[in-house]
Amino acid sequence: MSLLRFCEWLAATPWSISLHESRYTYLGVLTVHVLTLCVLVGITAMMDLRLLGLTLRDVPAAEVLTRLLPWAVAGFVLMIASGALLFFADPVMKYRNIFFRLKMVTLMLAVLNAWVFHRGPYRDVADWDLDPVPPSRARMAAGVSVGLWAVMITLGRLIPYQVYWFDCGPSHSAIVKLLIGC
Repeated sequence: MSLLRFCEWLAATPWSISLHESRYTYLGVLTVHVLTLCVLVGITAMMDLRLLGLTLRDVPAAEVLTRLLPWAVAGFVLMIASGALLFFADPVMKYRNIFFRLKMVTLMLAVLNAWVFHRGPYRDVADWDLDPVPPSRARMAAGVSVGLWAVMITLGRLIPYQVYWFDCGPSHSAIVKLLIGC
């Protein structure tokens, strides 16, 4: 079964139809998604700014990360859960949306960046914990994180507007048609 066929099947389920056609539930899920995104990105920005050496320079980096990471994880879990419900509400539209696809790639890159940071520079945090400006590898991970989250938020905001920018007319190349799900 192809991914498109799966999305079509999913869209035809009573739960998906009910969520998609709901007057208030969909908007509630969307609100939770945006609010948890704000929590996650706000907390991640505070951690990244510390790792960039731009704020909280007199607080050990490990302390900042230890205190904020559980909140970031909670925001991430709720953001993923609410995002999955948003996908579930209209899977075919999301599947065909280039901005959604790019957002998912960006999300995977952000998670990979966090994993690499925790497996790499953060293992040696005892060596640089009290430094006002962490080593370049930690700063690089923080800078990449800030950039990826900015791109992800932008792509998320563009999801509803694909229909205005792209159509599936004959002038599009096969690559563009593949990317936008024509």
